[in-house]
Amino acid sequence: MPTQDHMKQALQTYVDAFNAGDAQAIVALYAADAVVEDPVGNPPITGHAAIGEFYTNAIAGGAKLSLDAPIRGSHGDRAAMAFTVDIPGMKIRAIDVMTFDSDGKITRMDAHWGPDDIET
Repeated sequence: MPTQDHMKQALQTYVDAFNAGDAQAIVALYAADAVVEDPVGNPPITGHAAIGEFYTNAIAGGAKLSLDAPIRGSHGDRAAMAFTVDIPGMKIRAIDVMTFDSDGKITRMDAHWGPDDIET
C-alpha cells in the first residue's frame, strides 16, 4: 500500500502539472487501466489515452486549480483534496478522491461536485 506521503505528493504533483499545462505528467500518475469519473455520475473515462484527452481538453480550456485546504491522506489506499477549478467565466468547487494501487499509481479518480458547486 502506498504511504500517505506518497499519495499526498502525487496529488500535489497533479495540481502542479495541471497548472503547468502538462497533461502527460498527469497521465503518468495513473495506472494504465485507471478510471476517471468527473463528476461522479458521468460516464467513466478509462485508460491512458482517454484520460490524456480529458486533461488536454481541460487545460486547453484555460482551467487552473487552487487548493482550498491541505491534501488529506487516509489509513488506506485513498487520498483527497478540496480545490477550486478556475475556468474563464466560472469556478467549480470540487473534492477529488483518488484511489492508489500497490505501485503508488492512481487507479481511480472520483470528482465530487454538482450544480450547486458552480459559480458564474
